[in-house]
Amino acid sequence: MNTNKVLLVINPVAGKSMIKDNLVGILQTLTGAGFRVECYPTQGPGDARNLVRDCREDYAFICCAGGDGTLDEVLCGMMENMYMPIVPIGYIPAGTTNDFASTLQIPTDMQEAARVIAAGNIFACDVGRFNQEQYFTYVAAFGLFTETSYETPQEWKNVFGHAAYILQGALSLGRIRTWHVHVKSDDRDITDDIAVGLVTNSRSVGGFPNLAGPDVDLTDGQFEVTLIRLPSSPMELNDLITALTSMNFENSDMIYHFTTRNLRIECDEPLSWTRDGEYAGDHTAVDIDVLEKKLKILVPSAAGTTPAASLKTGQES
Repeated sequence: MNTNKVLLVINPVAGKSMIKDNLVGILQTLTGAGFRVECYPTQGPGDARNLVRDCREDYAFICCAGGDGTLDEVLCGMMENMYMPIVPIGYIPAGTTNDFASTLQIPTDMQEAARVIAAGNIFACDVGRFNQEQYFTYVAAFGLFTETSYETPQEWKNVFGHAAYILQGALSLGRIRTWHVHVKSDDRDITDDIAVGLVTNSRSVGGFPNLAGPDVDLTDGQFEVTLIRLPSSPMELNDLITALTSMNFENSDMIYHFTTRNLRIECDEPLSWTRDGEYAGDHTAVDIDVLEKKLKILVPSAAGTTPAASLKTGQES
């Protein structure tokens, strides 16, 4: 690709709207690196997706400044675009949780993130496909944490063990329910009552580190699946809390934890889902599969990546 044009998609209301105070610096960083920047502020939900889906321009990459939901919209729009090839995405985290940025070690400082885009490397990672028509970068989920984790104070999220105590408190208030689901993967067939279901490709979910387990590889063509049952006794609750705080999922009867390329989850009633923290509709059946290394994203320098500067000369390998 022989171009130095960059499309910068901005969600001006993401997080605490701090992007407005950083925009000039971001533009100076990108233009100083030799890129010509076209800037587009979104007008509302779905706007970024529609913009990227209908785009016919020749860009070196598409950059987004916003939260994980903004990144999800840009990804979905790119995957749905029939007019242009998939190009690398630059991500400037400006949301409240920024789970995917945390996993990729993209700085939360917006100026530093802009410098990563200008001089960083291209990292190819897996993408999730949801019911053959939607996509997600790092999580598709249902249940307790999909409803509460994005409202949880950040100081509660700094240590994963706090998630267990949120669970314990919710139990005492009778706020948790379960869904009777049938889960079928490459080598699993599970029917059970589940309170929390997560399909992830991230080391952080909803601001909680290691919620998907300690060993996550974003490039292995496998997503981590975590299904949590509802404790029915103090002993089971203690077992669950111990498993969550120690990240020792395999020895708990309360947690199903495995990896897979393909997954189908059925429920006898409509089940509310989220994709990358955004509402994904109510479904009685969901099919999820992994598109291996389909997403190219600009990250800090690391082994196995391609220099971003090569994009401007058409030398990407």
